[in-house]
Amino acid sequence: MLIYEDFGFNQRGKAREDIDNGAFELTGDLPVNIDGGLKCFGHPVGASGLRMTYEIYKQFQHKVDDPRRQIKNASRGLSHTFGGGPQLSAVLIAGNELG
Repeated sequence: MLIYEDFGFNQRGKAREDIDNGAFELTGDLPVNIDGGLKCFGHPVGASGLRMTYEIYKQFQHKVDDPRRQIKNASRGLSHTFGGGPQLSAVLIAGNELG
């Protein structure tokens, strides 16, 4: 929830409310972890960021493994991972729009 707020997905202190209201579900305003995130795939250590980036790529192609989790008209994606030292973090923001 703190990461949602740190990224500005919602106002401080409102993450729980937005989660409960379905804002981050597949049909919500801002789908998050549609593939289940690390709880679904485990934590392949150094490959976590790659796996998340691959999911974004497949969403852009409209070719995810399970069509039930395809985001309609996916045009932007964000991948966030951290590891190593406690301050090491990587963020990727990708889009498939030209111009």
